[in-house]
Amino acid sequence: MSAASAYVDEIRPSALSKLAIPALVLAVAGLAIGFTQGDAATFWRSFHVNYLYFGLIAQGAVVLSCIFTIVGAKWPGPIRRLAESLGLWTVVTPFLFLADWFVGRTHIYPWLPVFEMKPVWLNEPRLLWWNLGFMVVLAILSQVFLASSRVTATPDASDEQKAVARNRMKNLAPLICLAYAFGWSIITFDQIMSLTPTWFSNLFGAFVAWGGLLSAVTMTTILAVLHRNYPGLEGQITKDRLHDLGKLIFAFSIFWMYLFFSQYLVIWYGNLPEETQFFETRLGSEFLMDTWYWAGWWERINEPWVKVSLAAWIGIWVIPFWCLLGQVPKKTWWFVSTIAGVSLVGFWIERNVLIWPSLEPKNDASFLGVPQIAVALGFLGAFCFVQMLYRSRFMAVPAKHH
Repeated sequence: MSAASAYVDEIRPSALSKLAIPALVLAVAGLAIGFTQGDAATFWRSFHVNYLYFGLIAQGAVVLSCIFTIVGAKWPGPIRRLAESLGLWTVVTPFLFLADWFVGRTHIYPWLPVFEMKPVWLNEPRLLWWNLGFMVVLAILSQVFLASSRVTATPDASDEQKAVARNRMKNLAPLICLAYAFGWSIITFDQIMSLTPTWFSNLFGAFVAWGGLLSAVTMTTILAVLHRNYPGLEGQITKDRLHDLGKLIFAFSIFWMYLFFSQYLVIWYGNLPEETQFFETRLGSEFLMDTWYWAGWWERINEPWVKVSLAAWIGIWVIPFWCLLGQVPKKTWWFVSTIAGVSLVGFWIERNVLIWPSLEPKNDASFLGVPQIAVALGFLGAFCFVQMLYRSRFMAVPAKHH
C-alpha cells in the first residue's frame, strides 16, 4: 500500500459509510410510499417542500466553505471538509427541479400558465429557464470550488498545484456567495412567494436564503459530532471548534429572527390587505395591527397554521437563543448537536409553513400524514446517501489539520 493510499484510508471515515445502502433503500421506500399512499397533489407539494429544503442546505454548505475561504478562517480544520461533503447534492437539485416542474407544477402553482397581473414575471417560460439556469450555474461553480478544495488536501498534489487551487478558490468564493444570494432569492420569489401571487416582499429572498445558510451550519455541527471519534479525526472535533459552531448557530439564528422581524414590522404597520395576507394566513389575526389586544387571544392563537408557525419560530430562534447563551452548552457535544437538530426540524416545519398555507389555508395538518412524512424520509435518505457517496470517494483531509 502506498503512502498516499494509506494516508487516505486512515482519514476517510468508514463506519457511517456502511449506512449508504440503507439510506438509499430508505429514499426509494419513502418516495414510493409517498407516491402510492397519497393523491398526486399531496405528493408533489411534499416533494416541492423537501427538494427546496435540502437544496438550500446543500448550497448553504458550499457557501459556508466559501465564507471560510474569504475570511481566511483557520479554526474549522476538518469541519470545513464535513461541510463540503454536503455540496454534491447541488448537482442533484436541478434534476429535482425539472421533475418538480414538468410533472408536479399543476399541483403547486395556482397561477399557471400566466398570472395576468404580473405577466412579464409570472409566466411559465421565464420561471423555468431562470430557475434552472441559476441552479445549473451554482452547481457548476460549486463543484469546481469543491474540486479545488480537494486538491489542497491531497498529499500527492504538488505545492504549485495547491497554490493554483487555493487561488481558484479565492476567486470563486465571492462569486458563489453573490450567485447564491441573488439566485436563490429569485428562486424563492418564484417557487414560494408566487404561490400567493398577489403578495410580495423584497426581503423574502434574503430571509429564506439566510435560513439555508443557518441550516447548513446546523447540519455541519451534527456531522462534526458524529465524526468526532473517527480514525484520523480523533481529537480534531475539539471543544473550541464546537464552541465556534455553537456561536455560529447562536448568532445566525439571531440574524434570521432579525430578518423575519424586519419583514414583519414593515408589513404590520402598513396593514394593507395585499401585504398582510401572507402573515395572516400563517400567524392569524392576532398578529395584525388592529388585533393586538388580550381579549380573545387564545381563540386567535387557535386559528389555522398559527401554532405550526410558532413551533417553527421556537425551534429556529427561541430554543437556540436561550439554550446557547453560555460557553458550556456550546462546548458540550451532545447538547449543541441536540440544539442543532431542533433547529433543523424547525426549518423543515418552516419550509412547510412557507408553502402549504398558500395552497391549504384552512388545513394546518395538510403537511402531516403518511405520504408527507414518507416523502420527507425519502429525501433524507437520498441526501444522506449522496453525502456518504461523496465522503467515501473524496473525503481525503489531513489527519493533523491545524
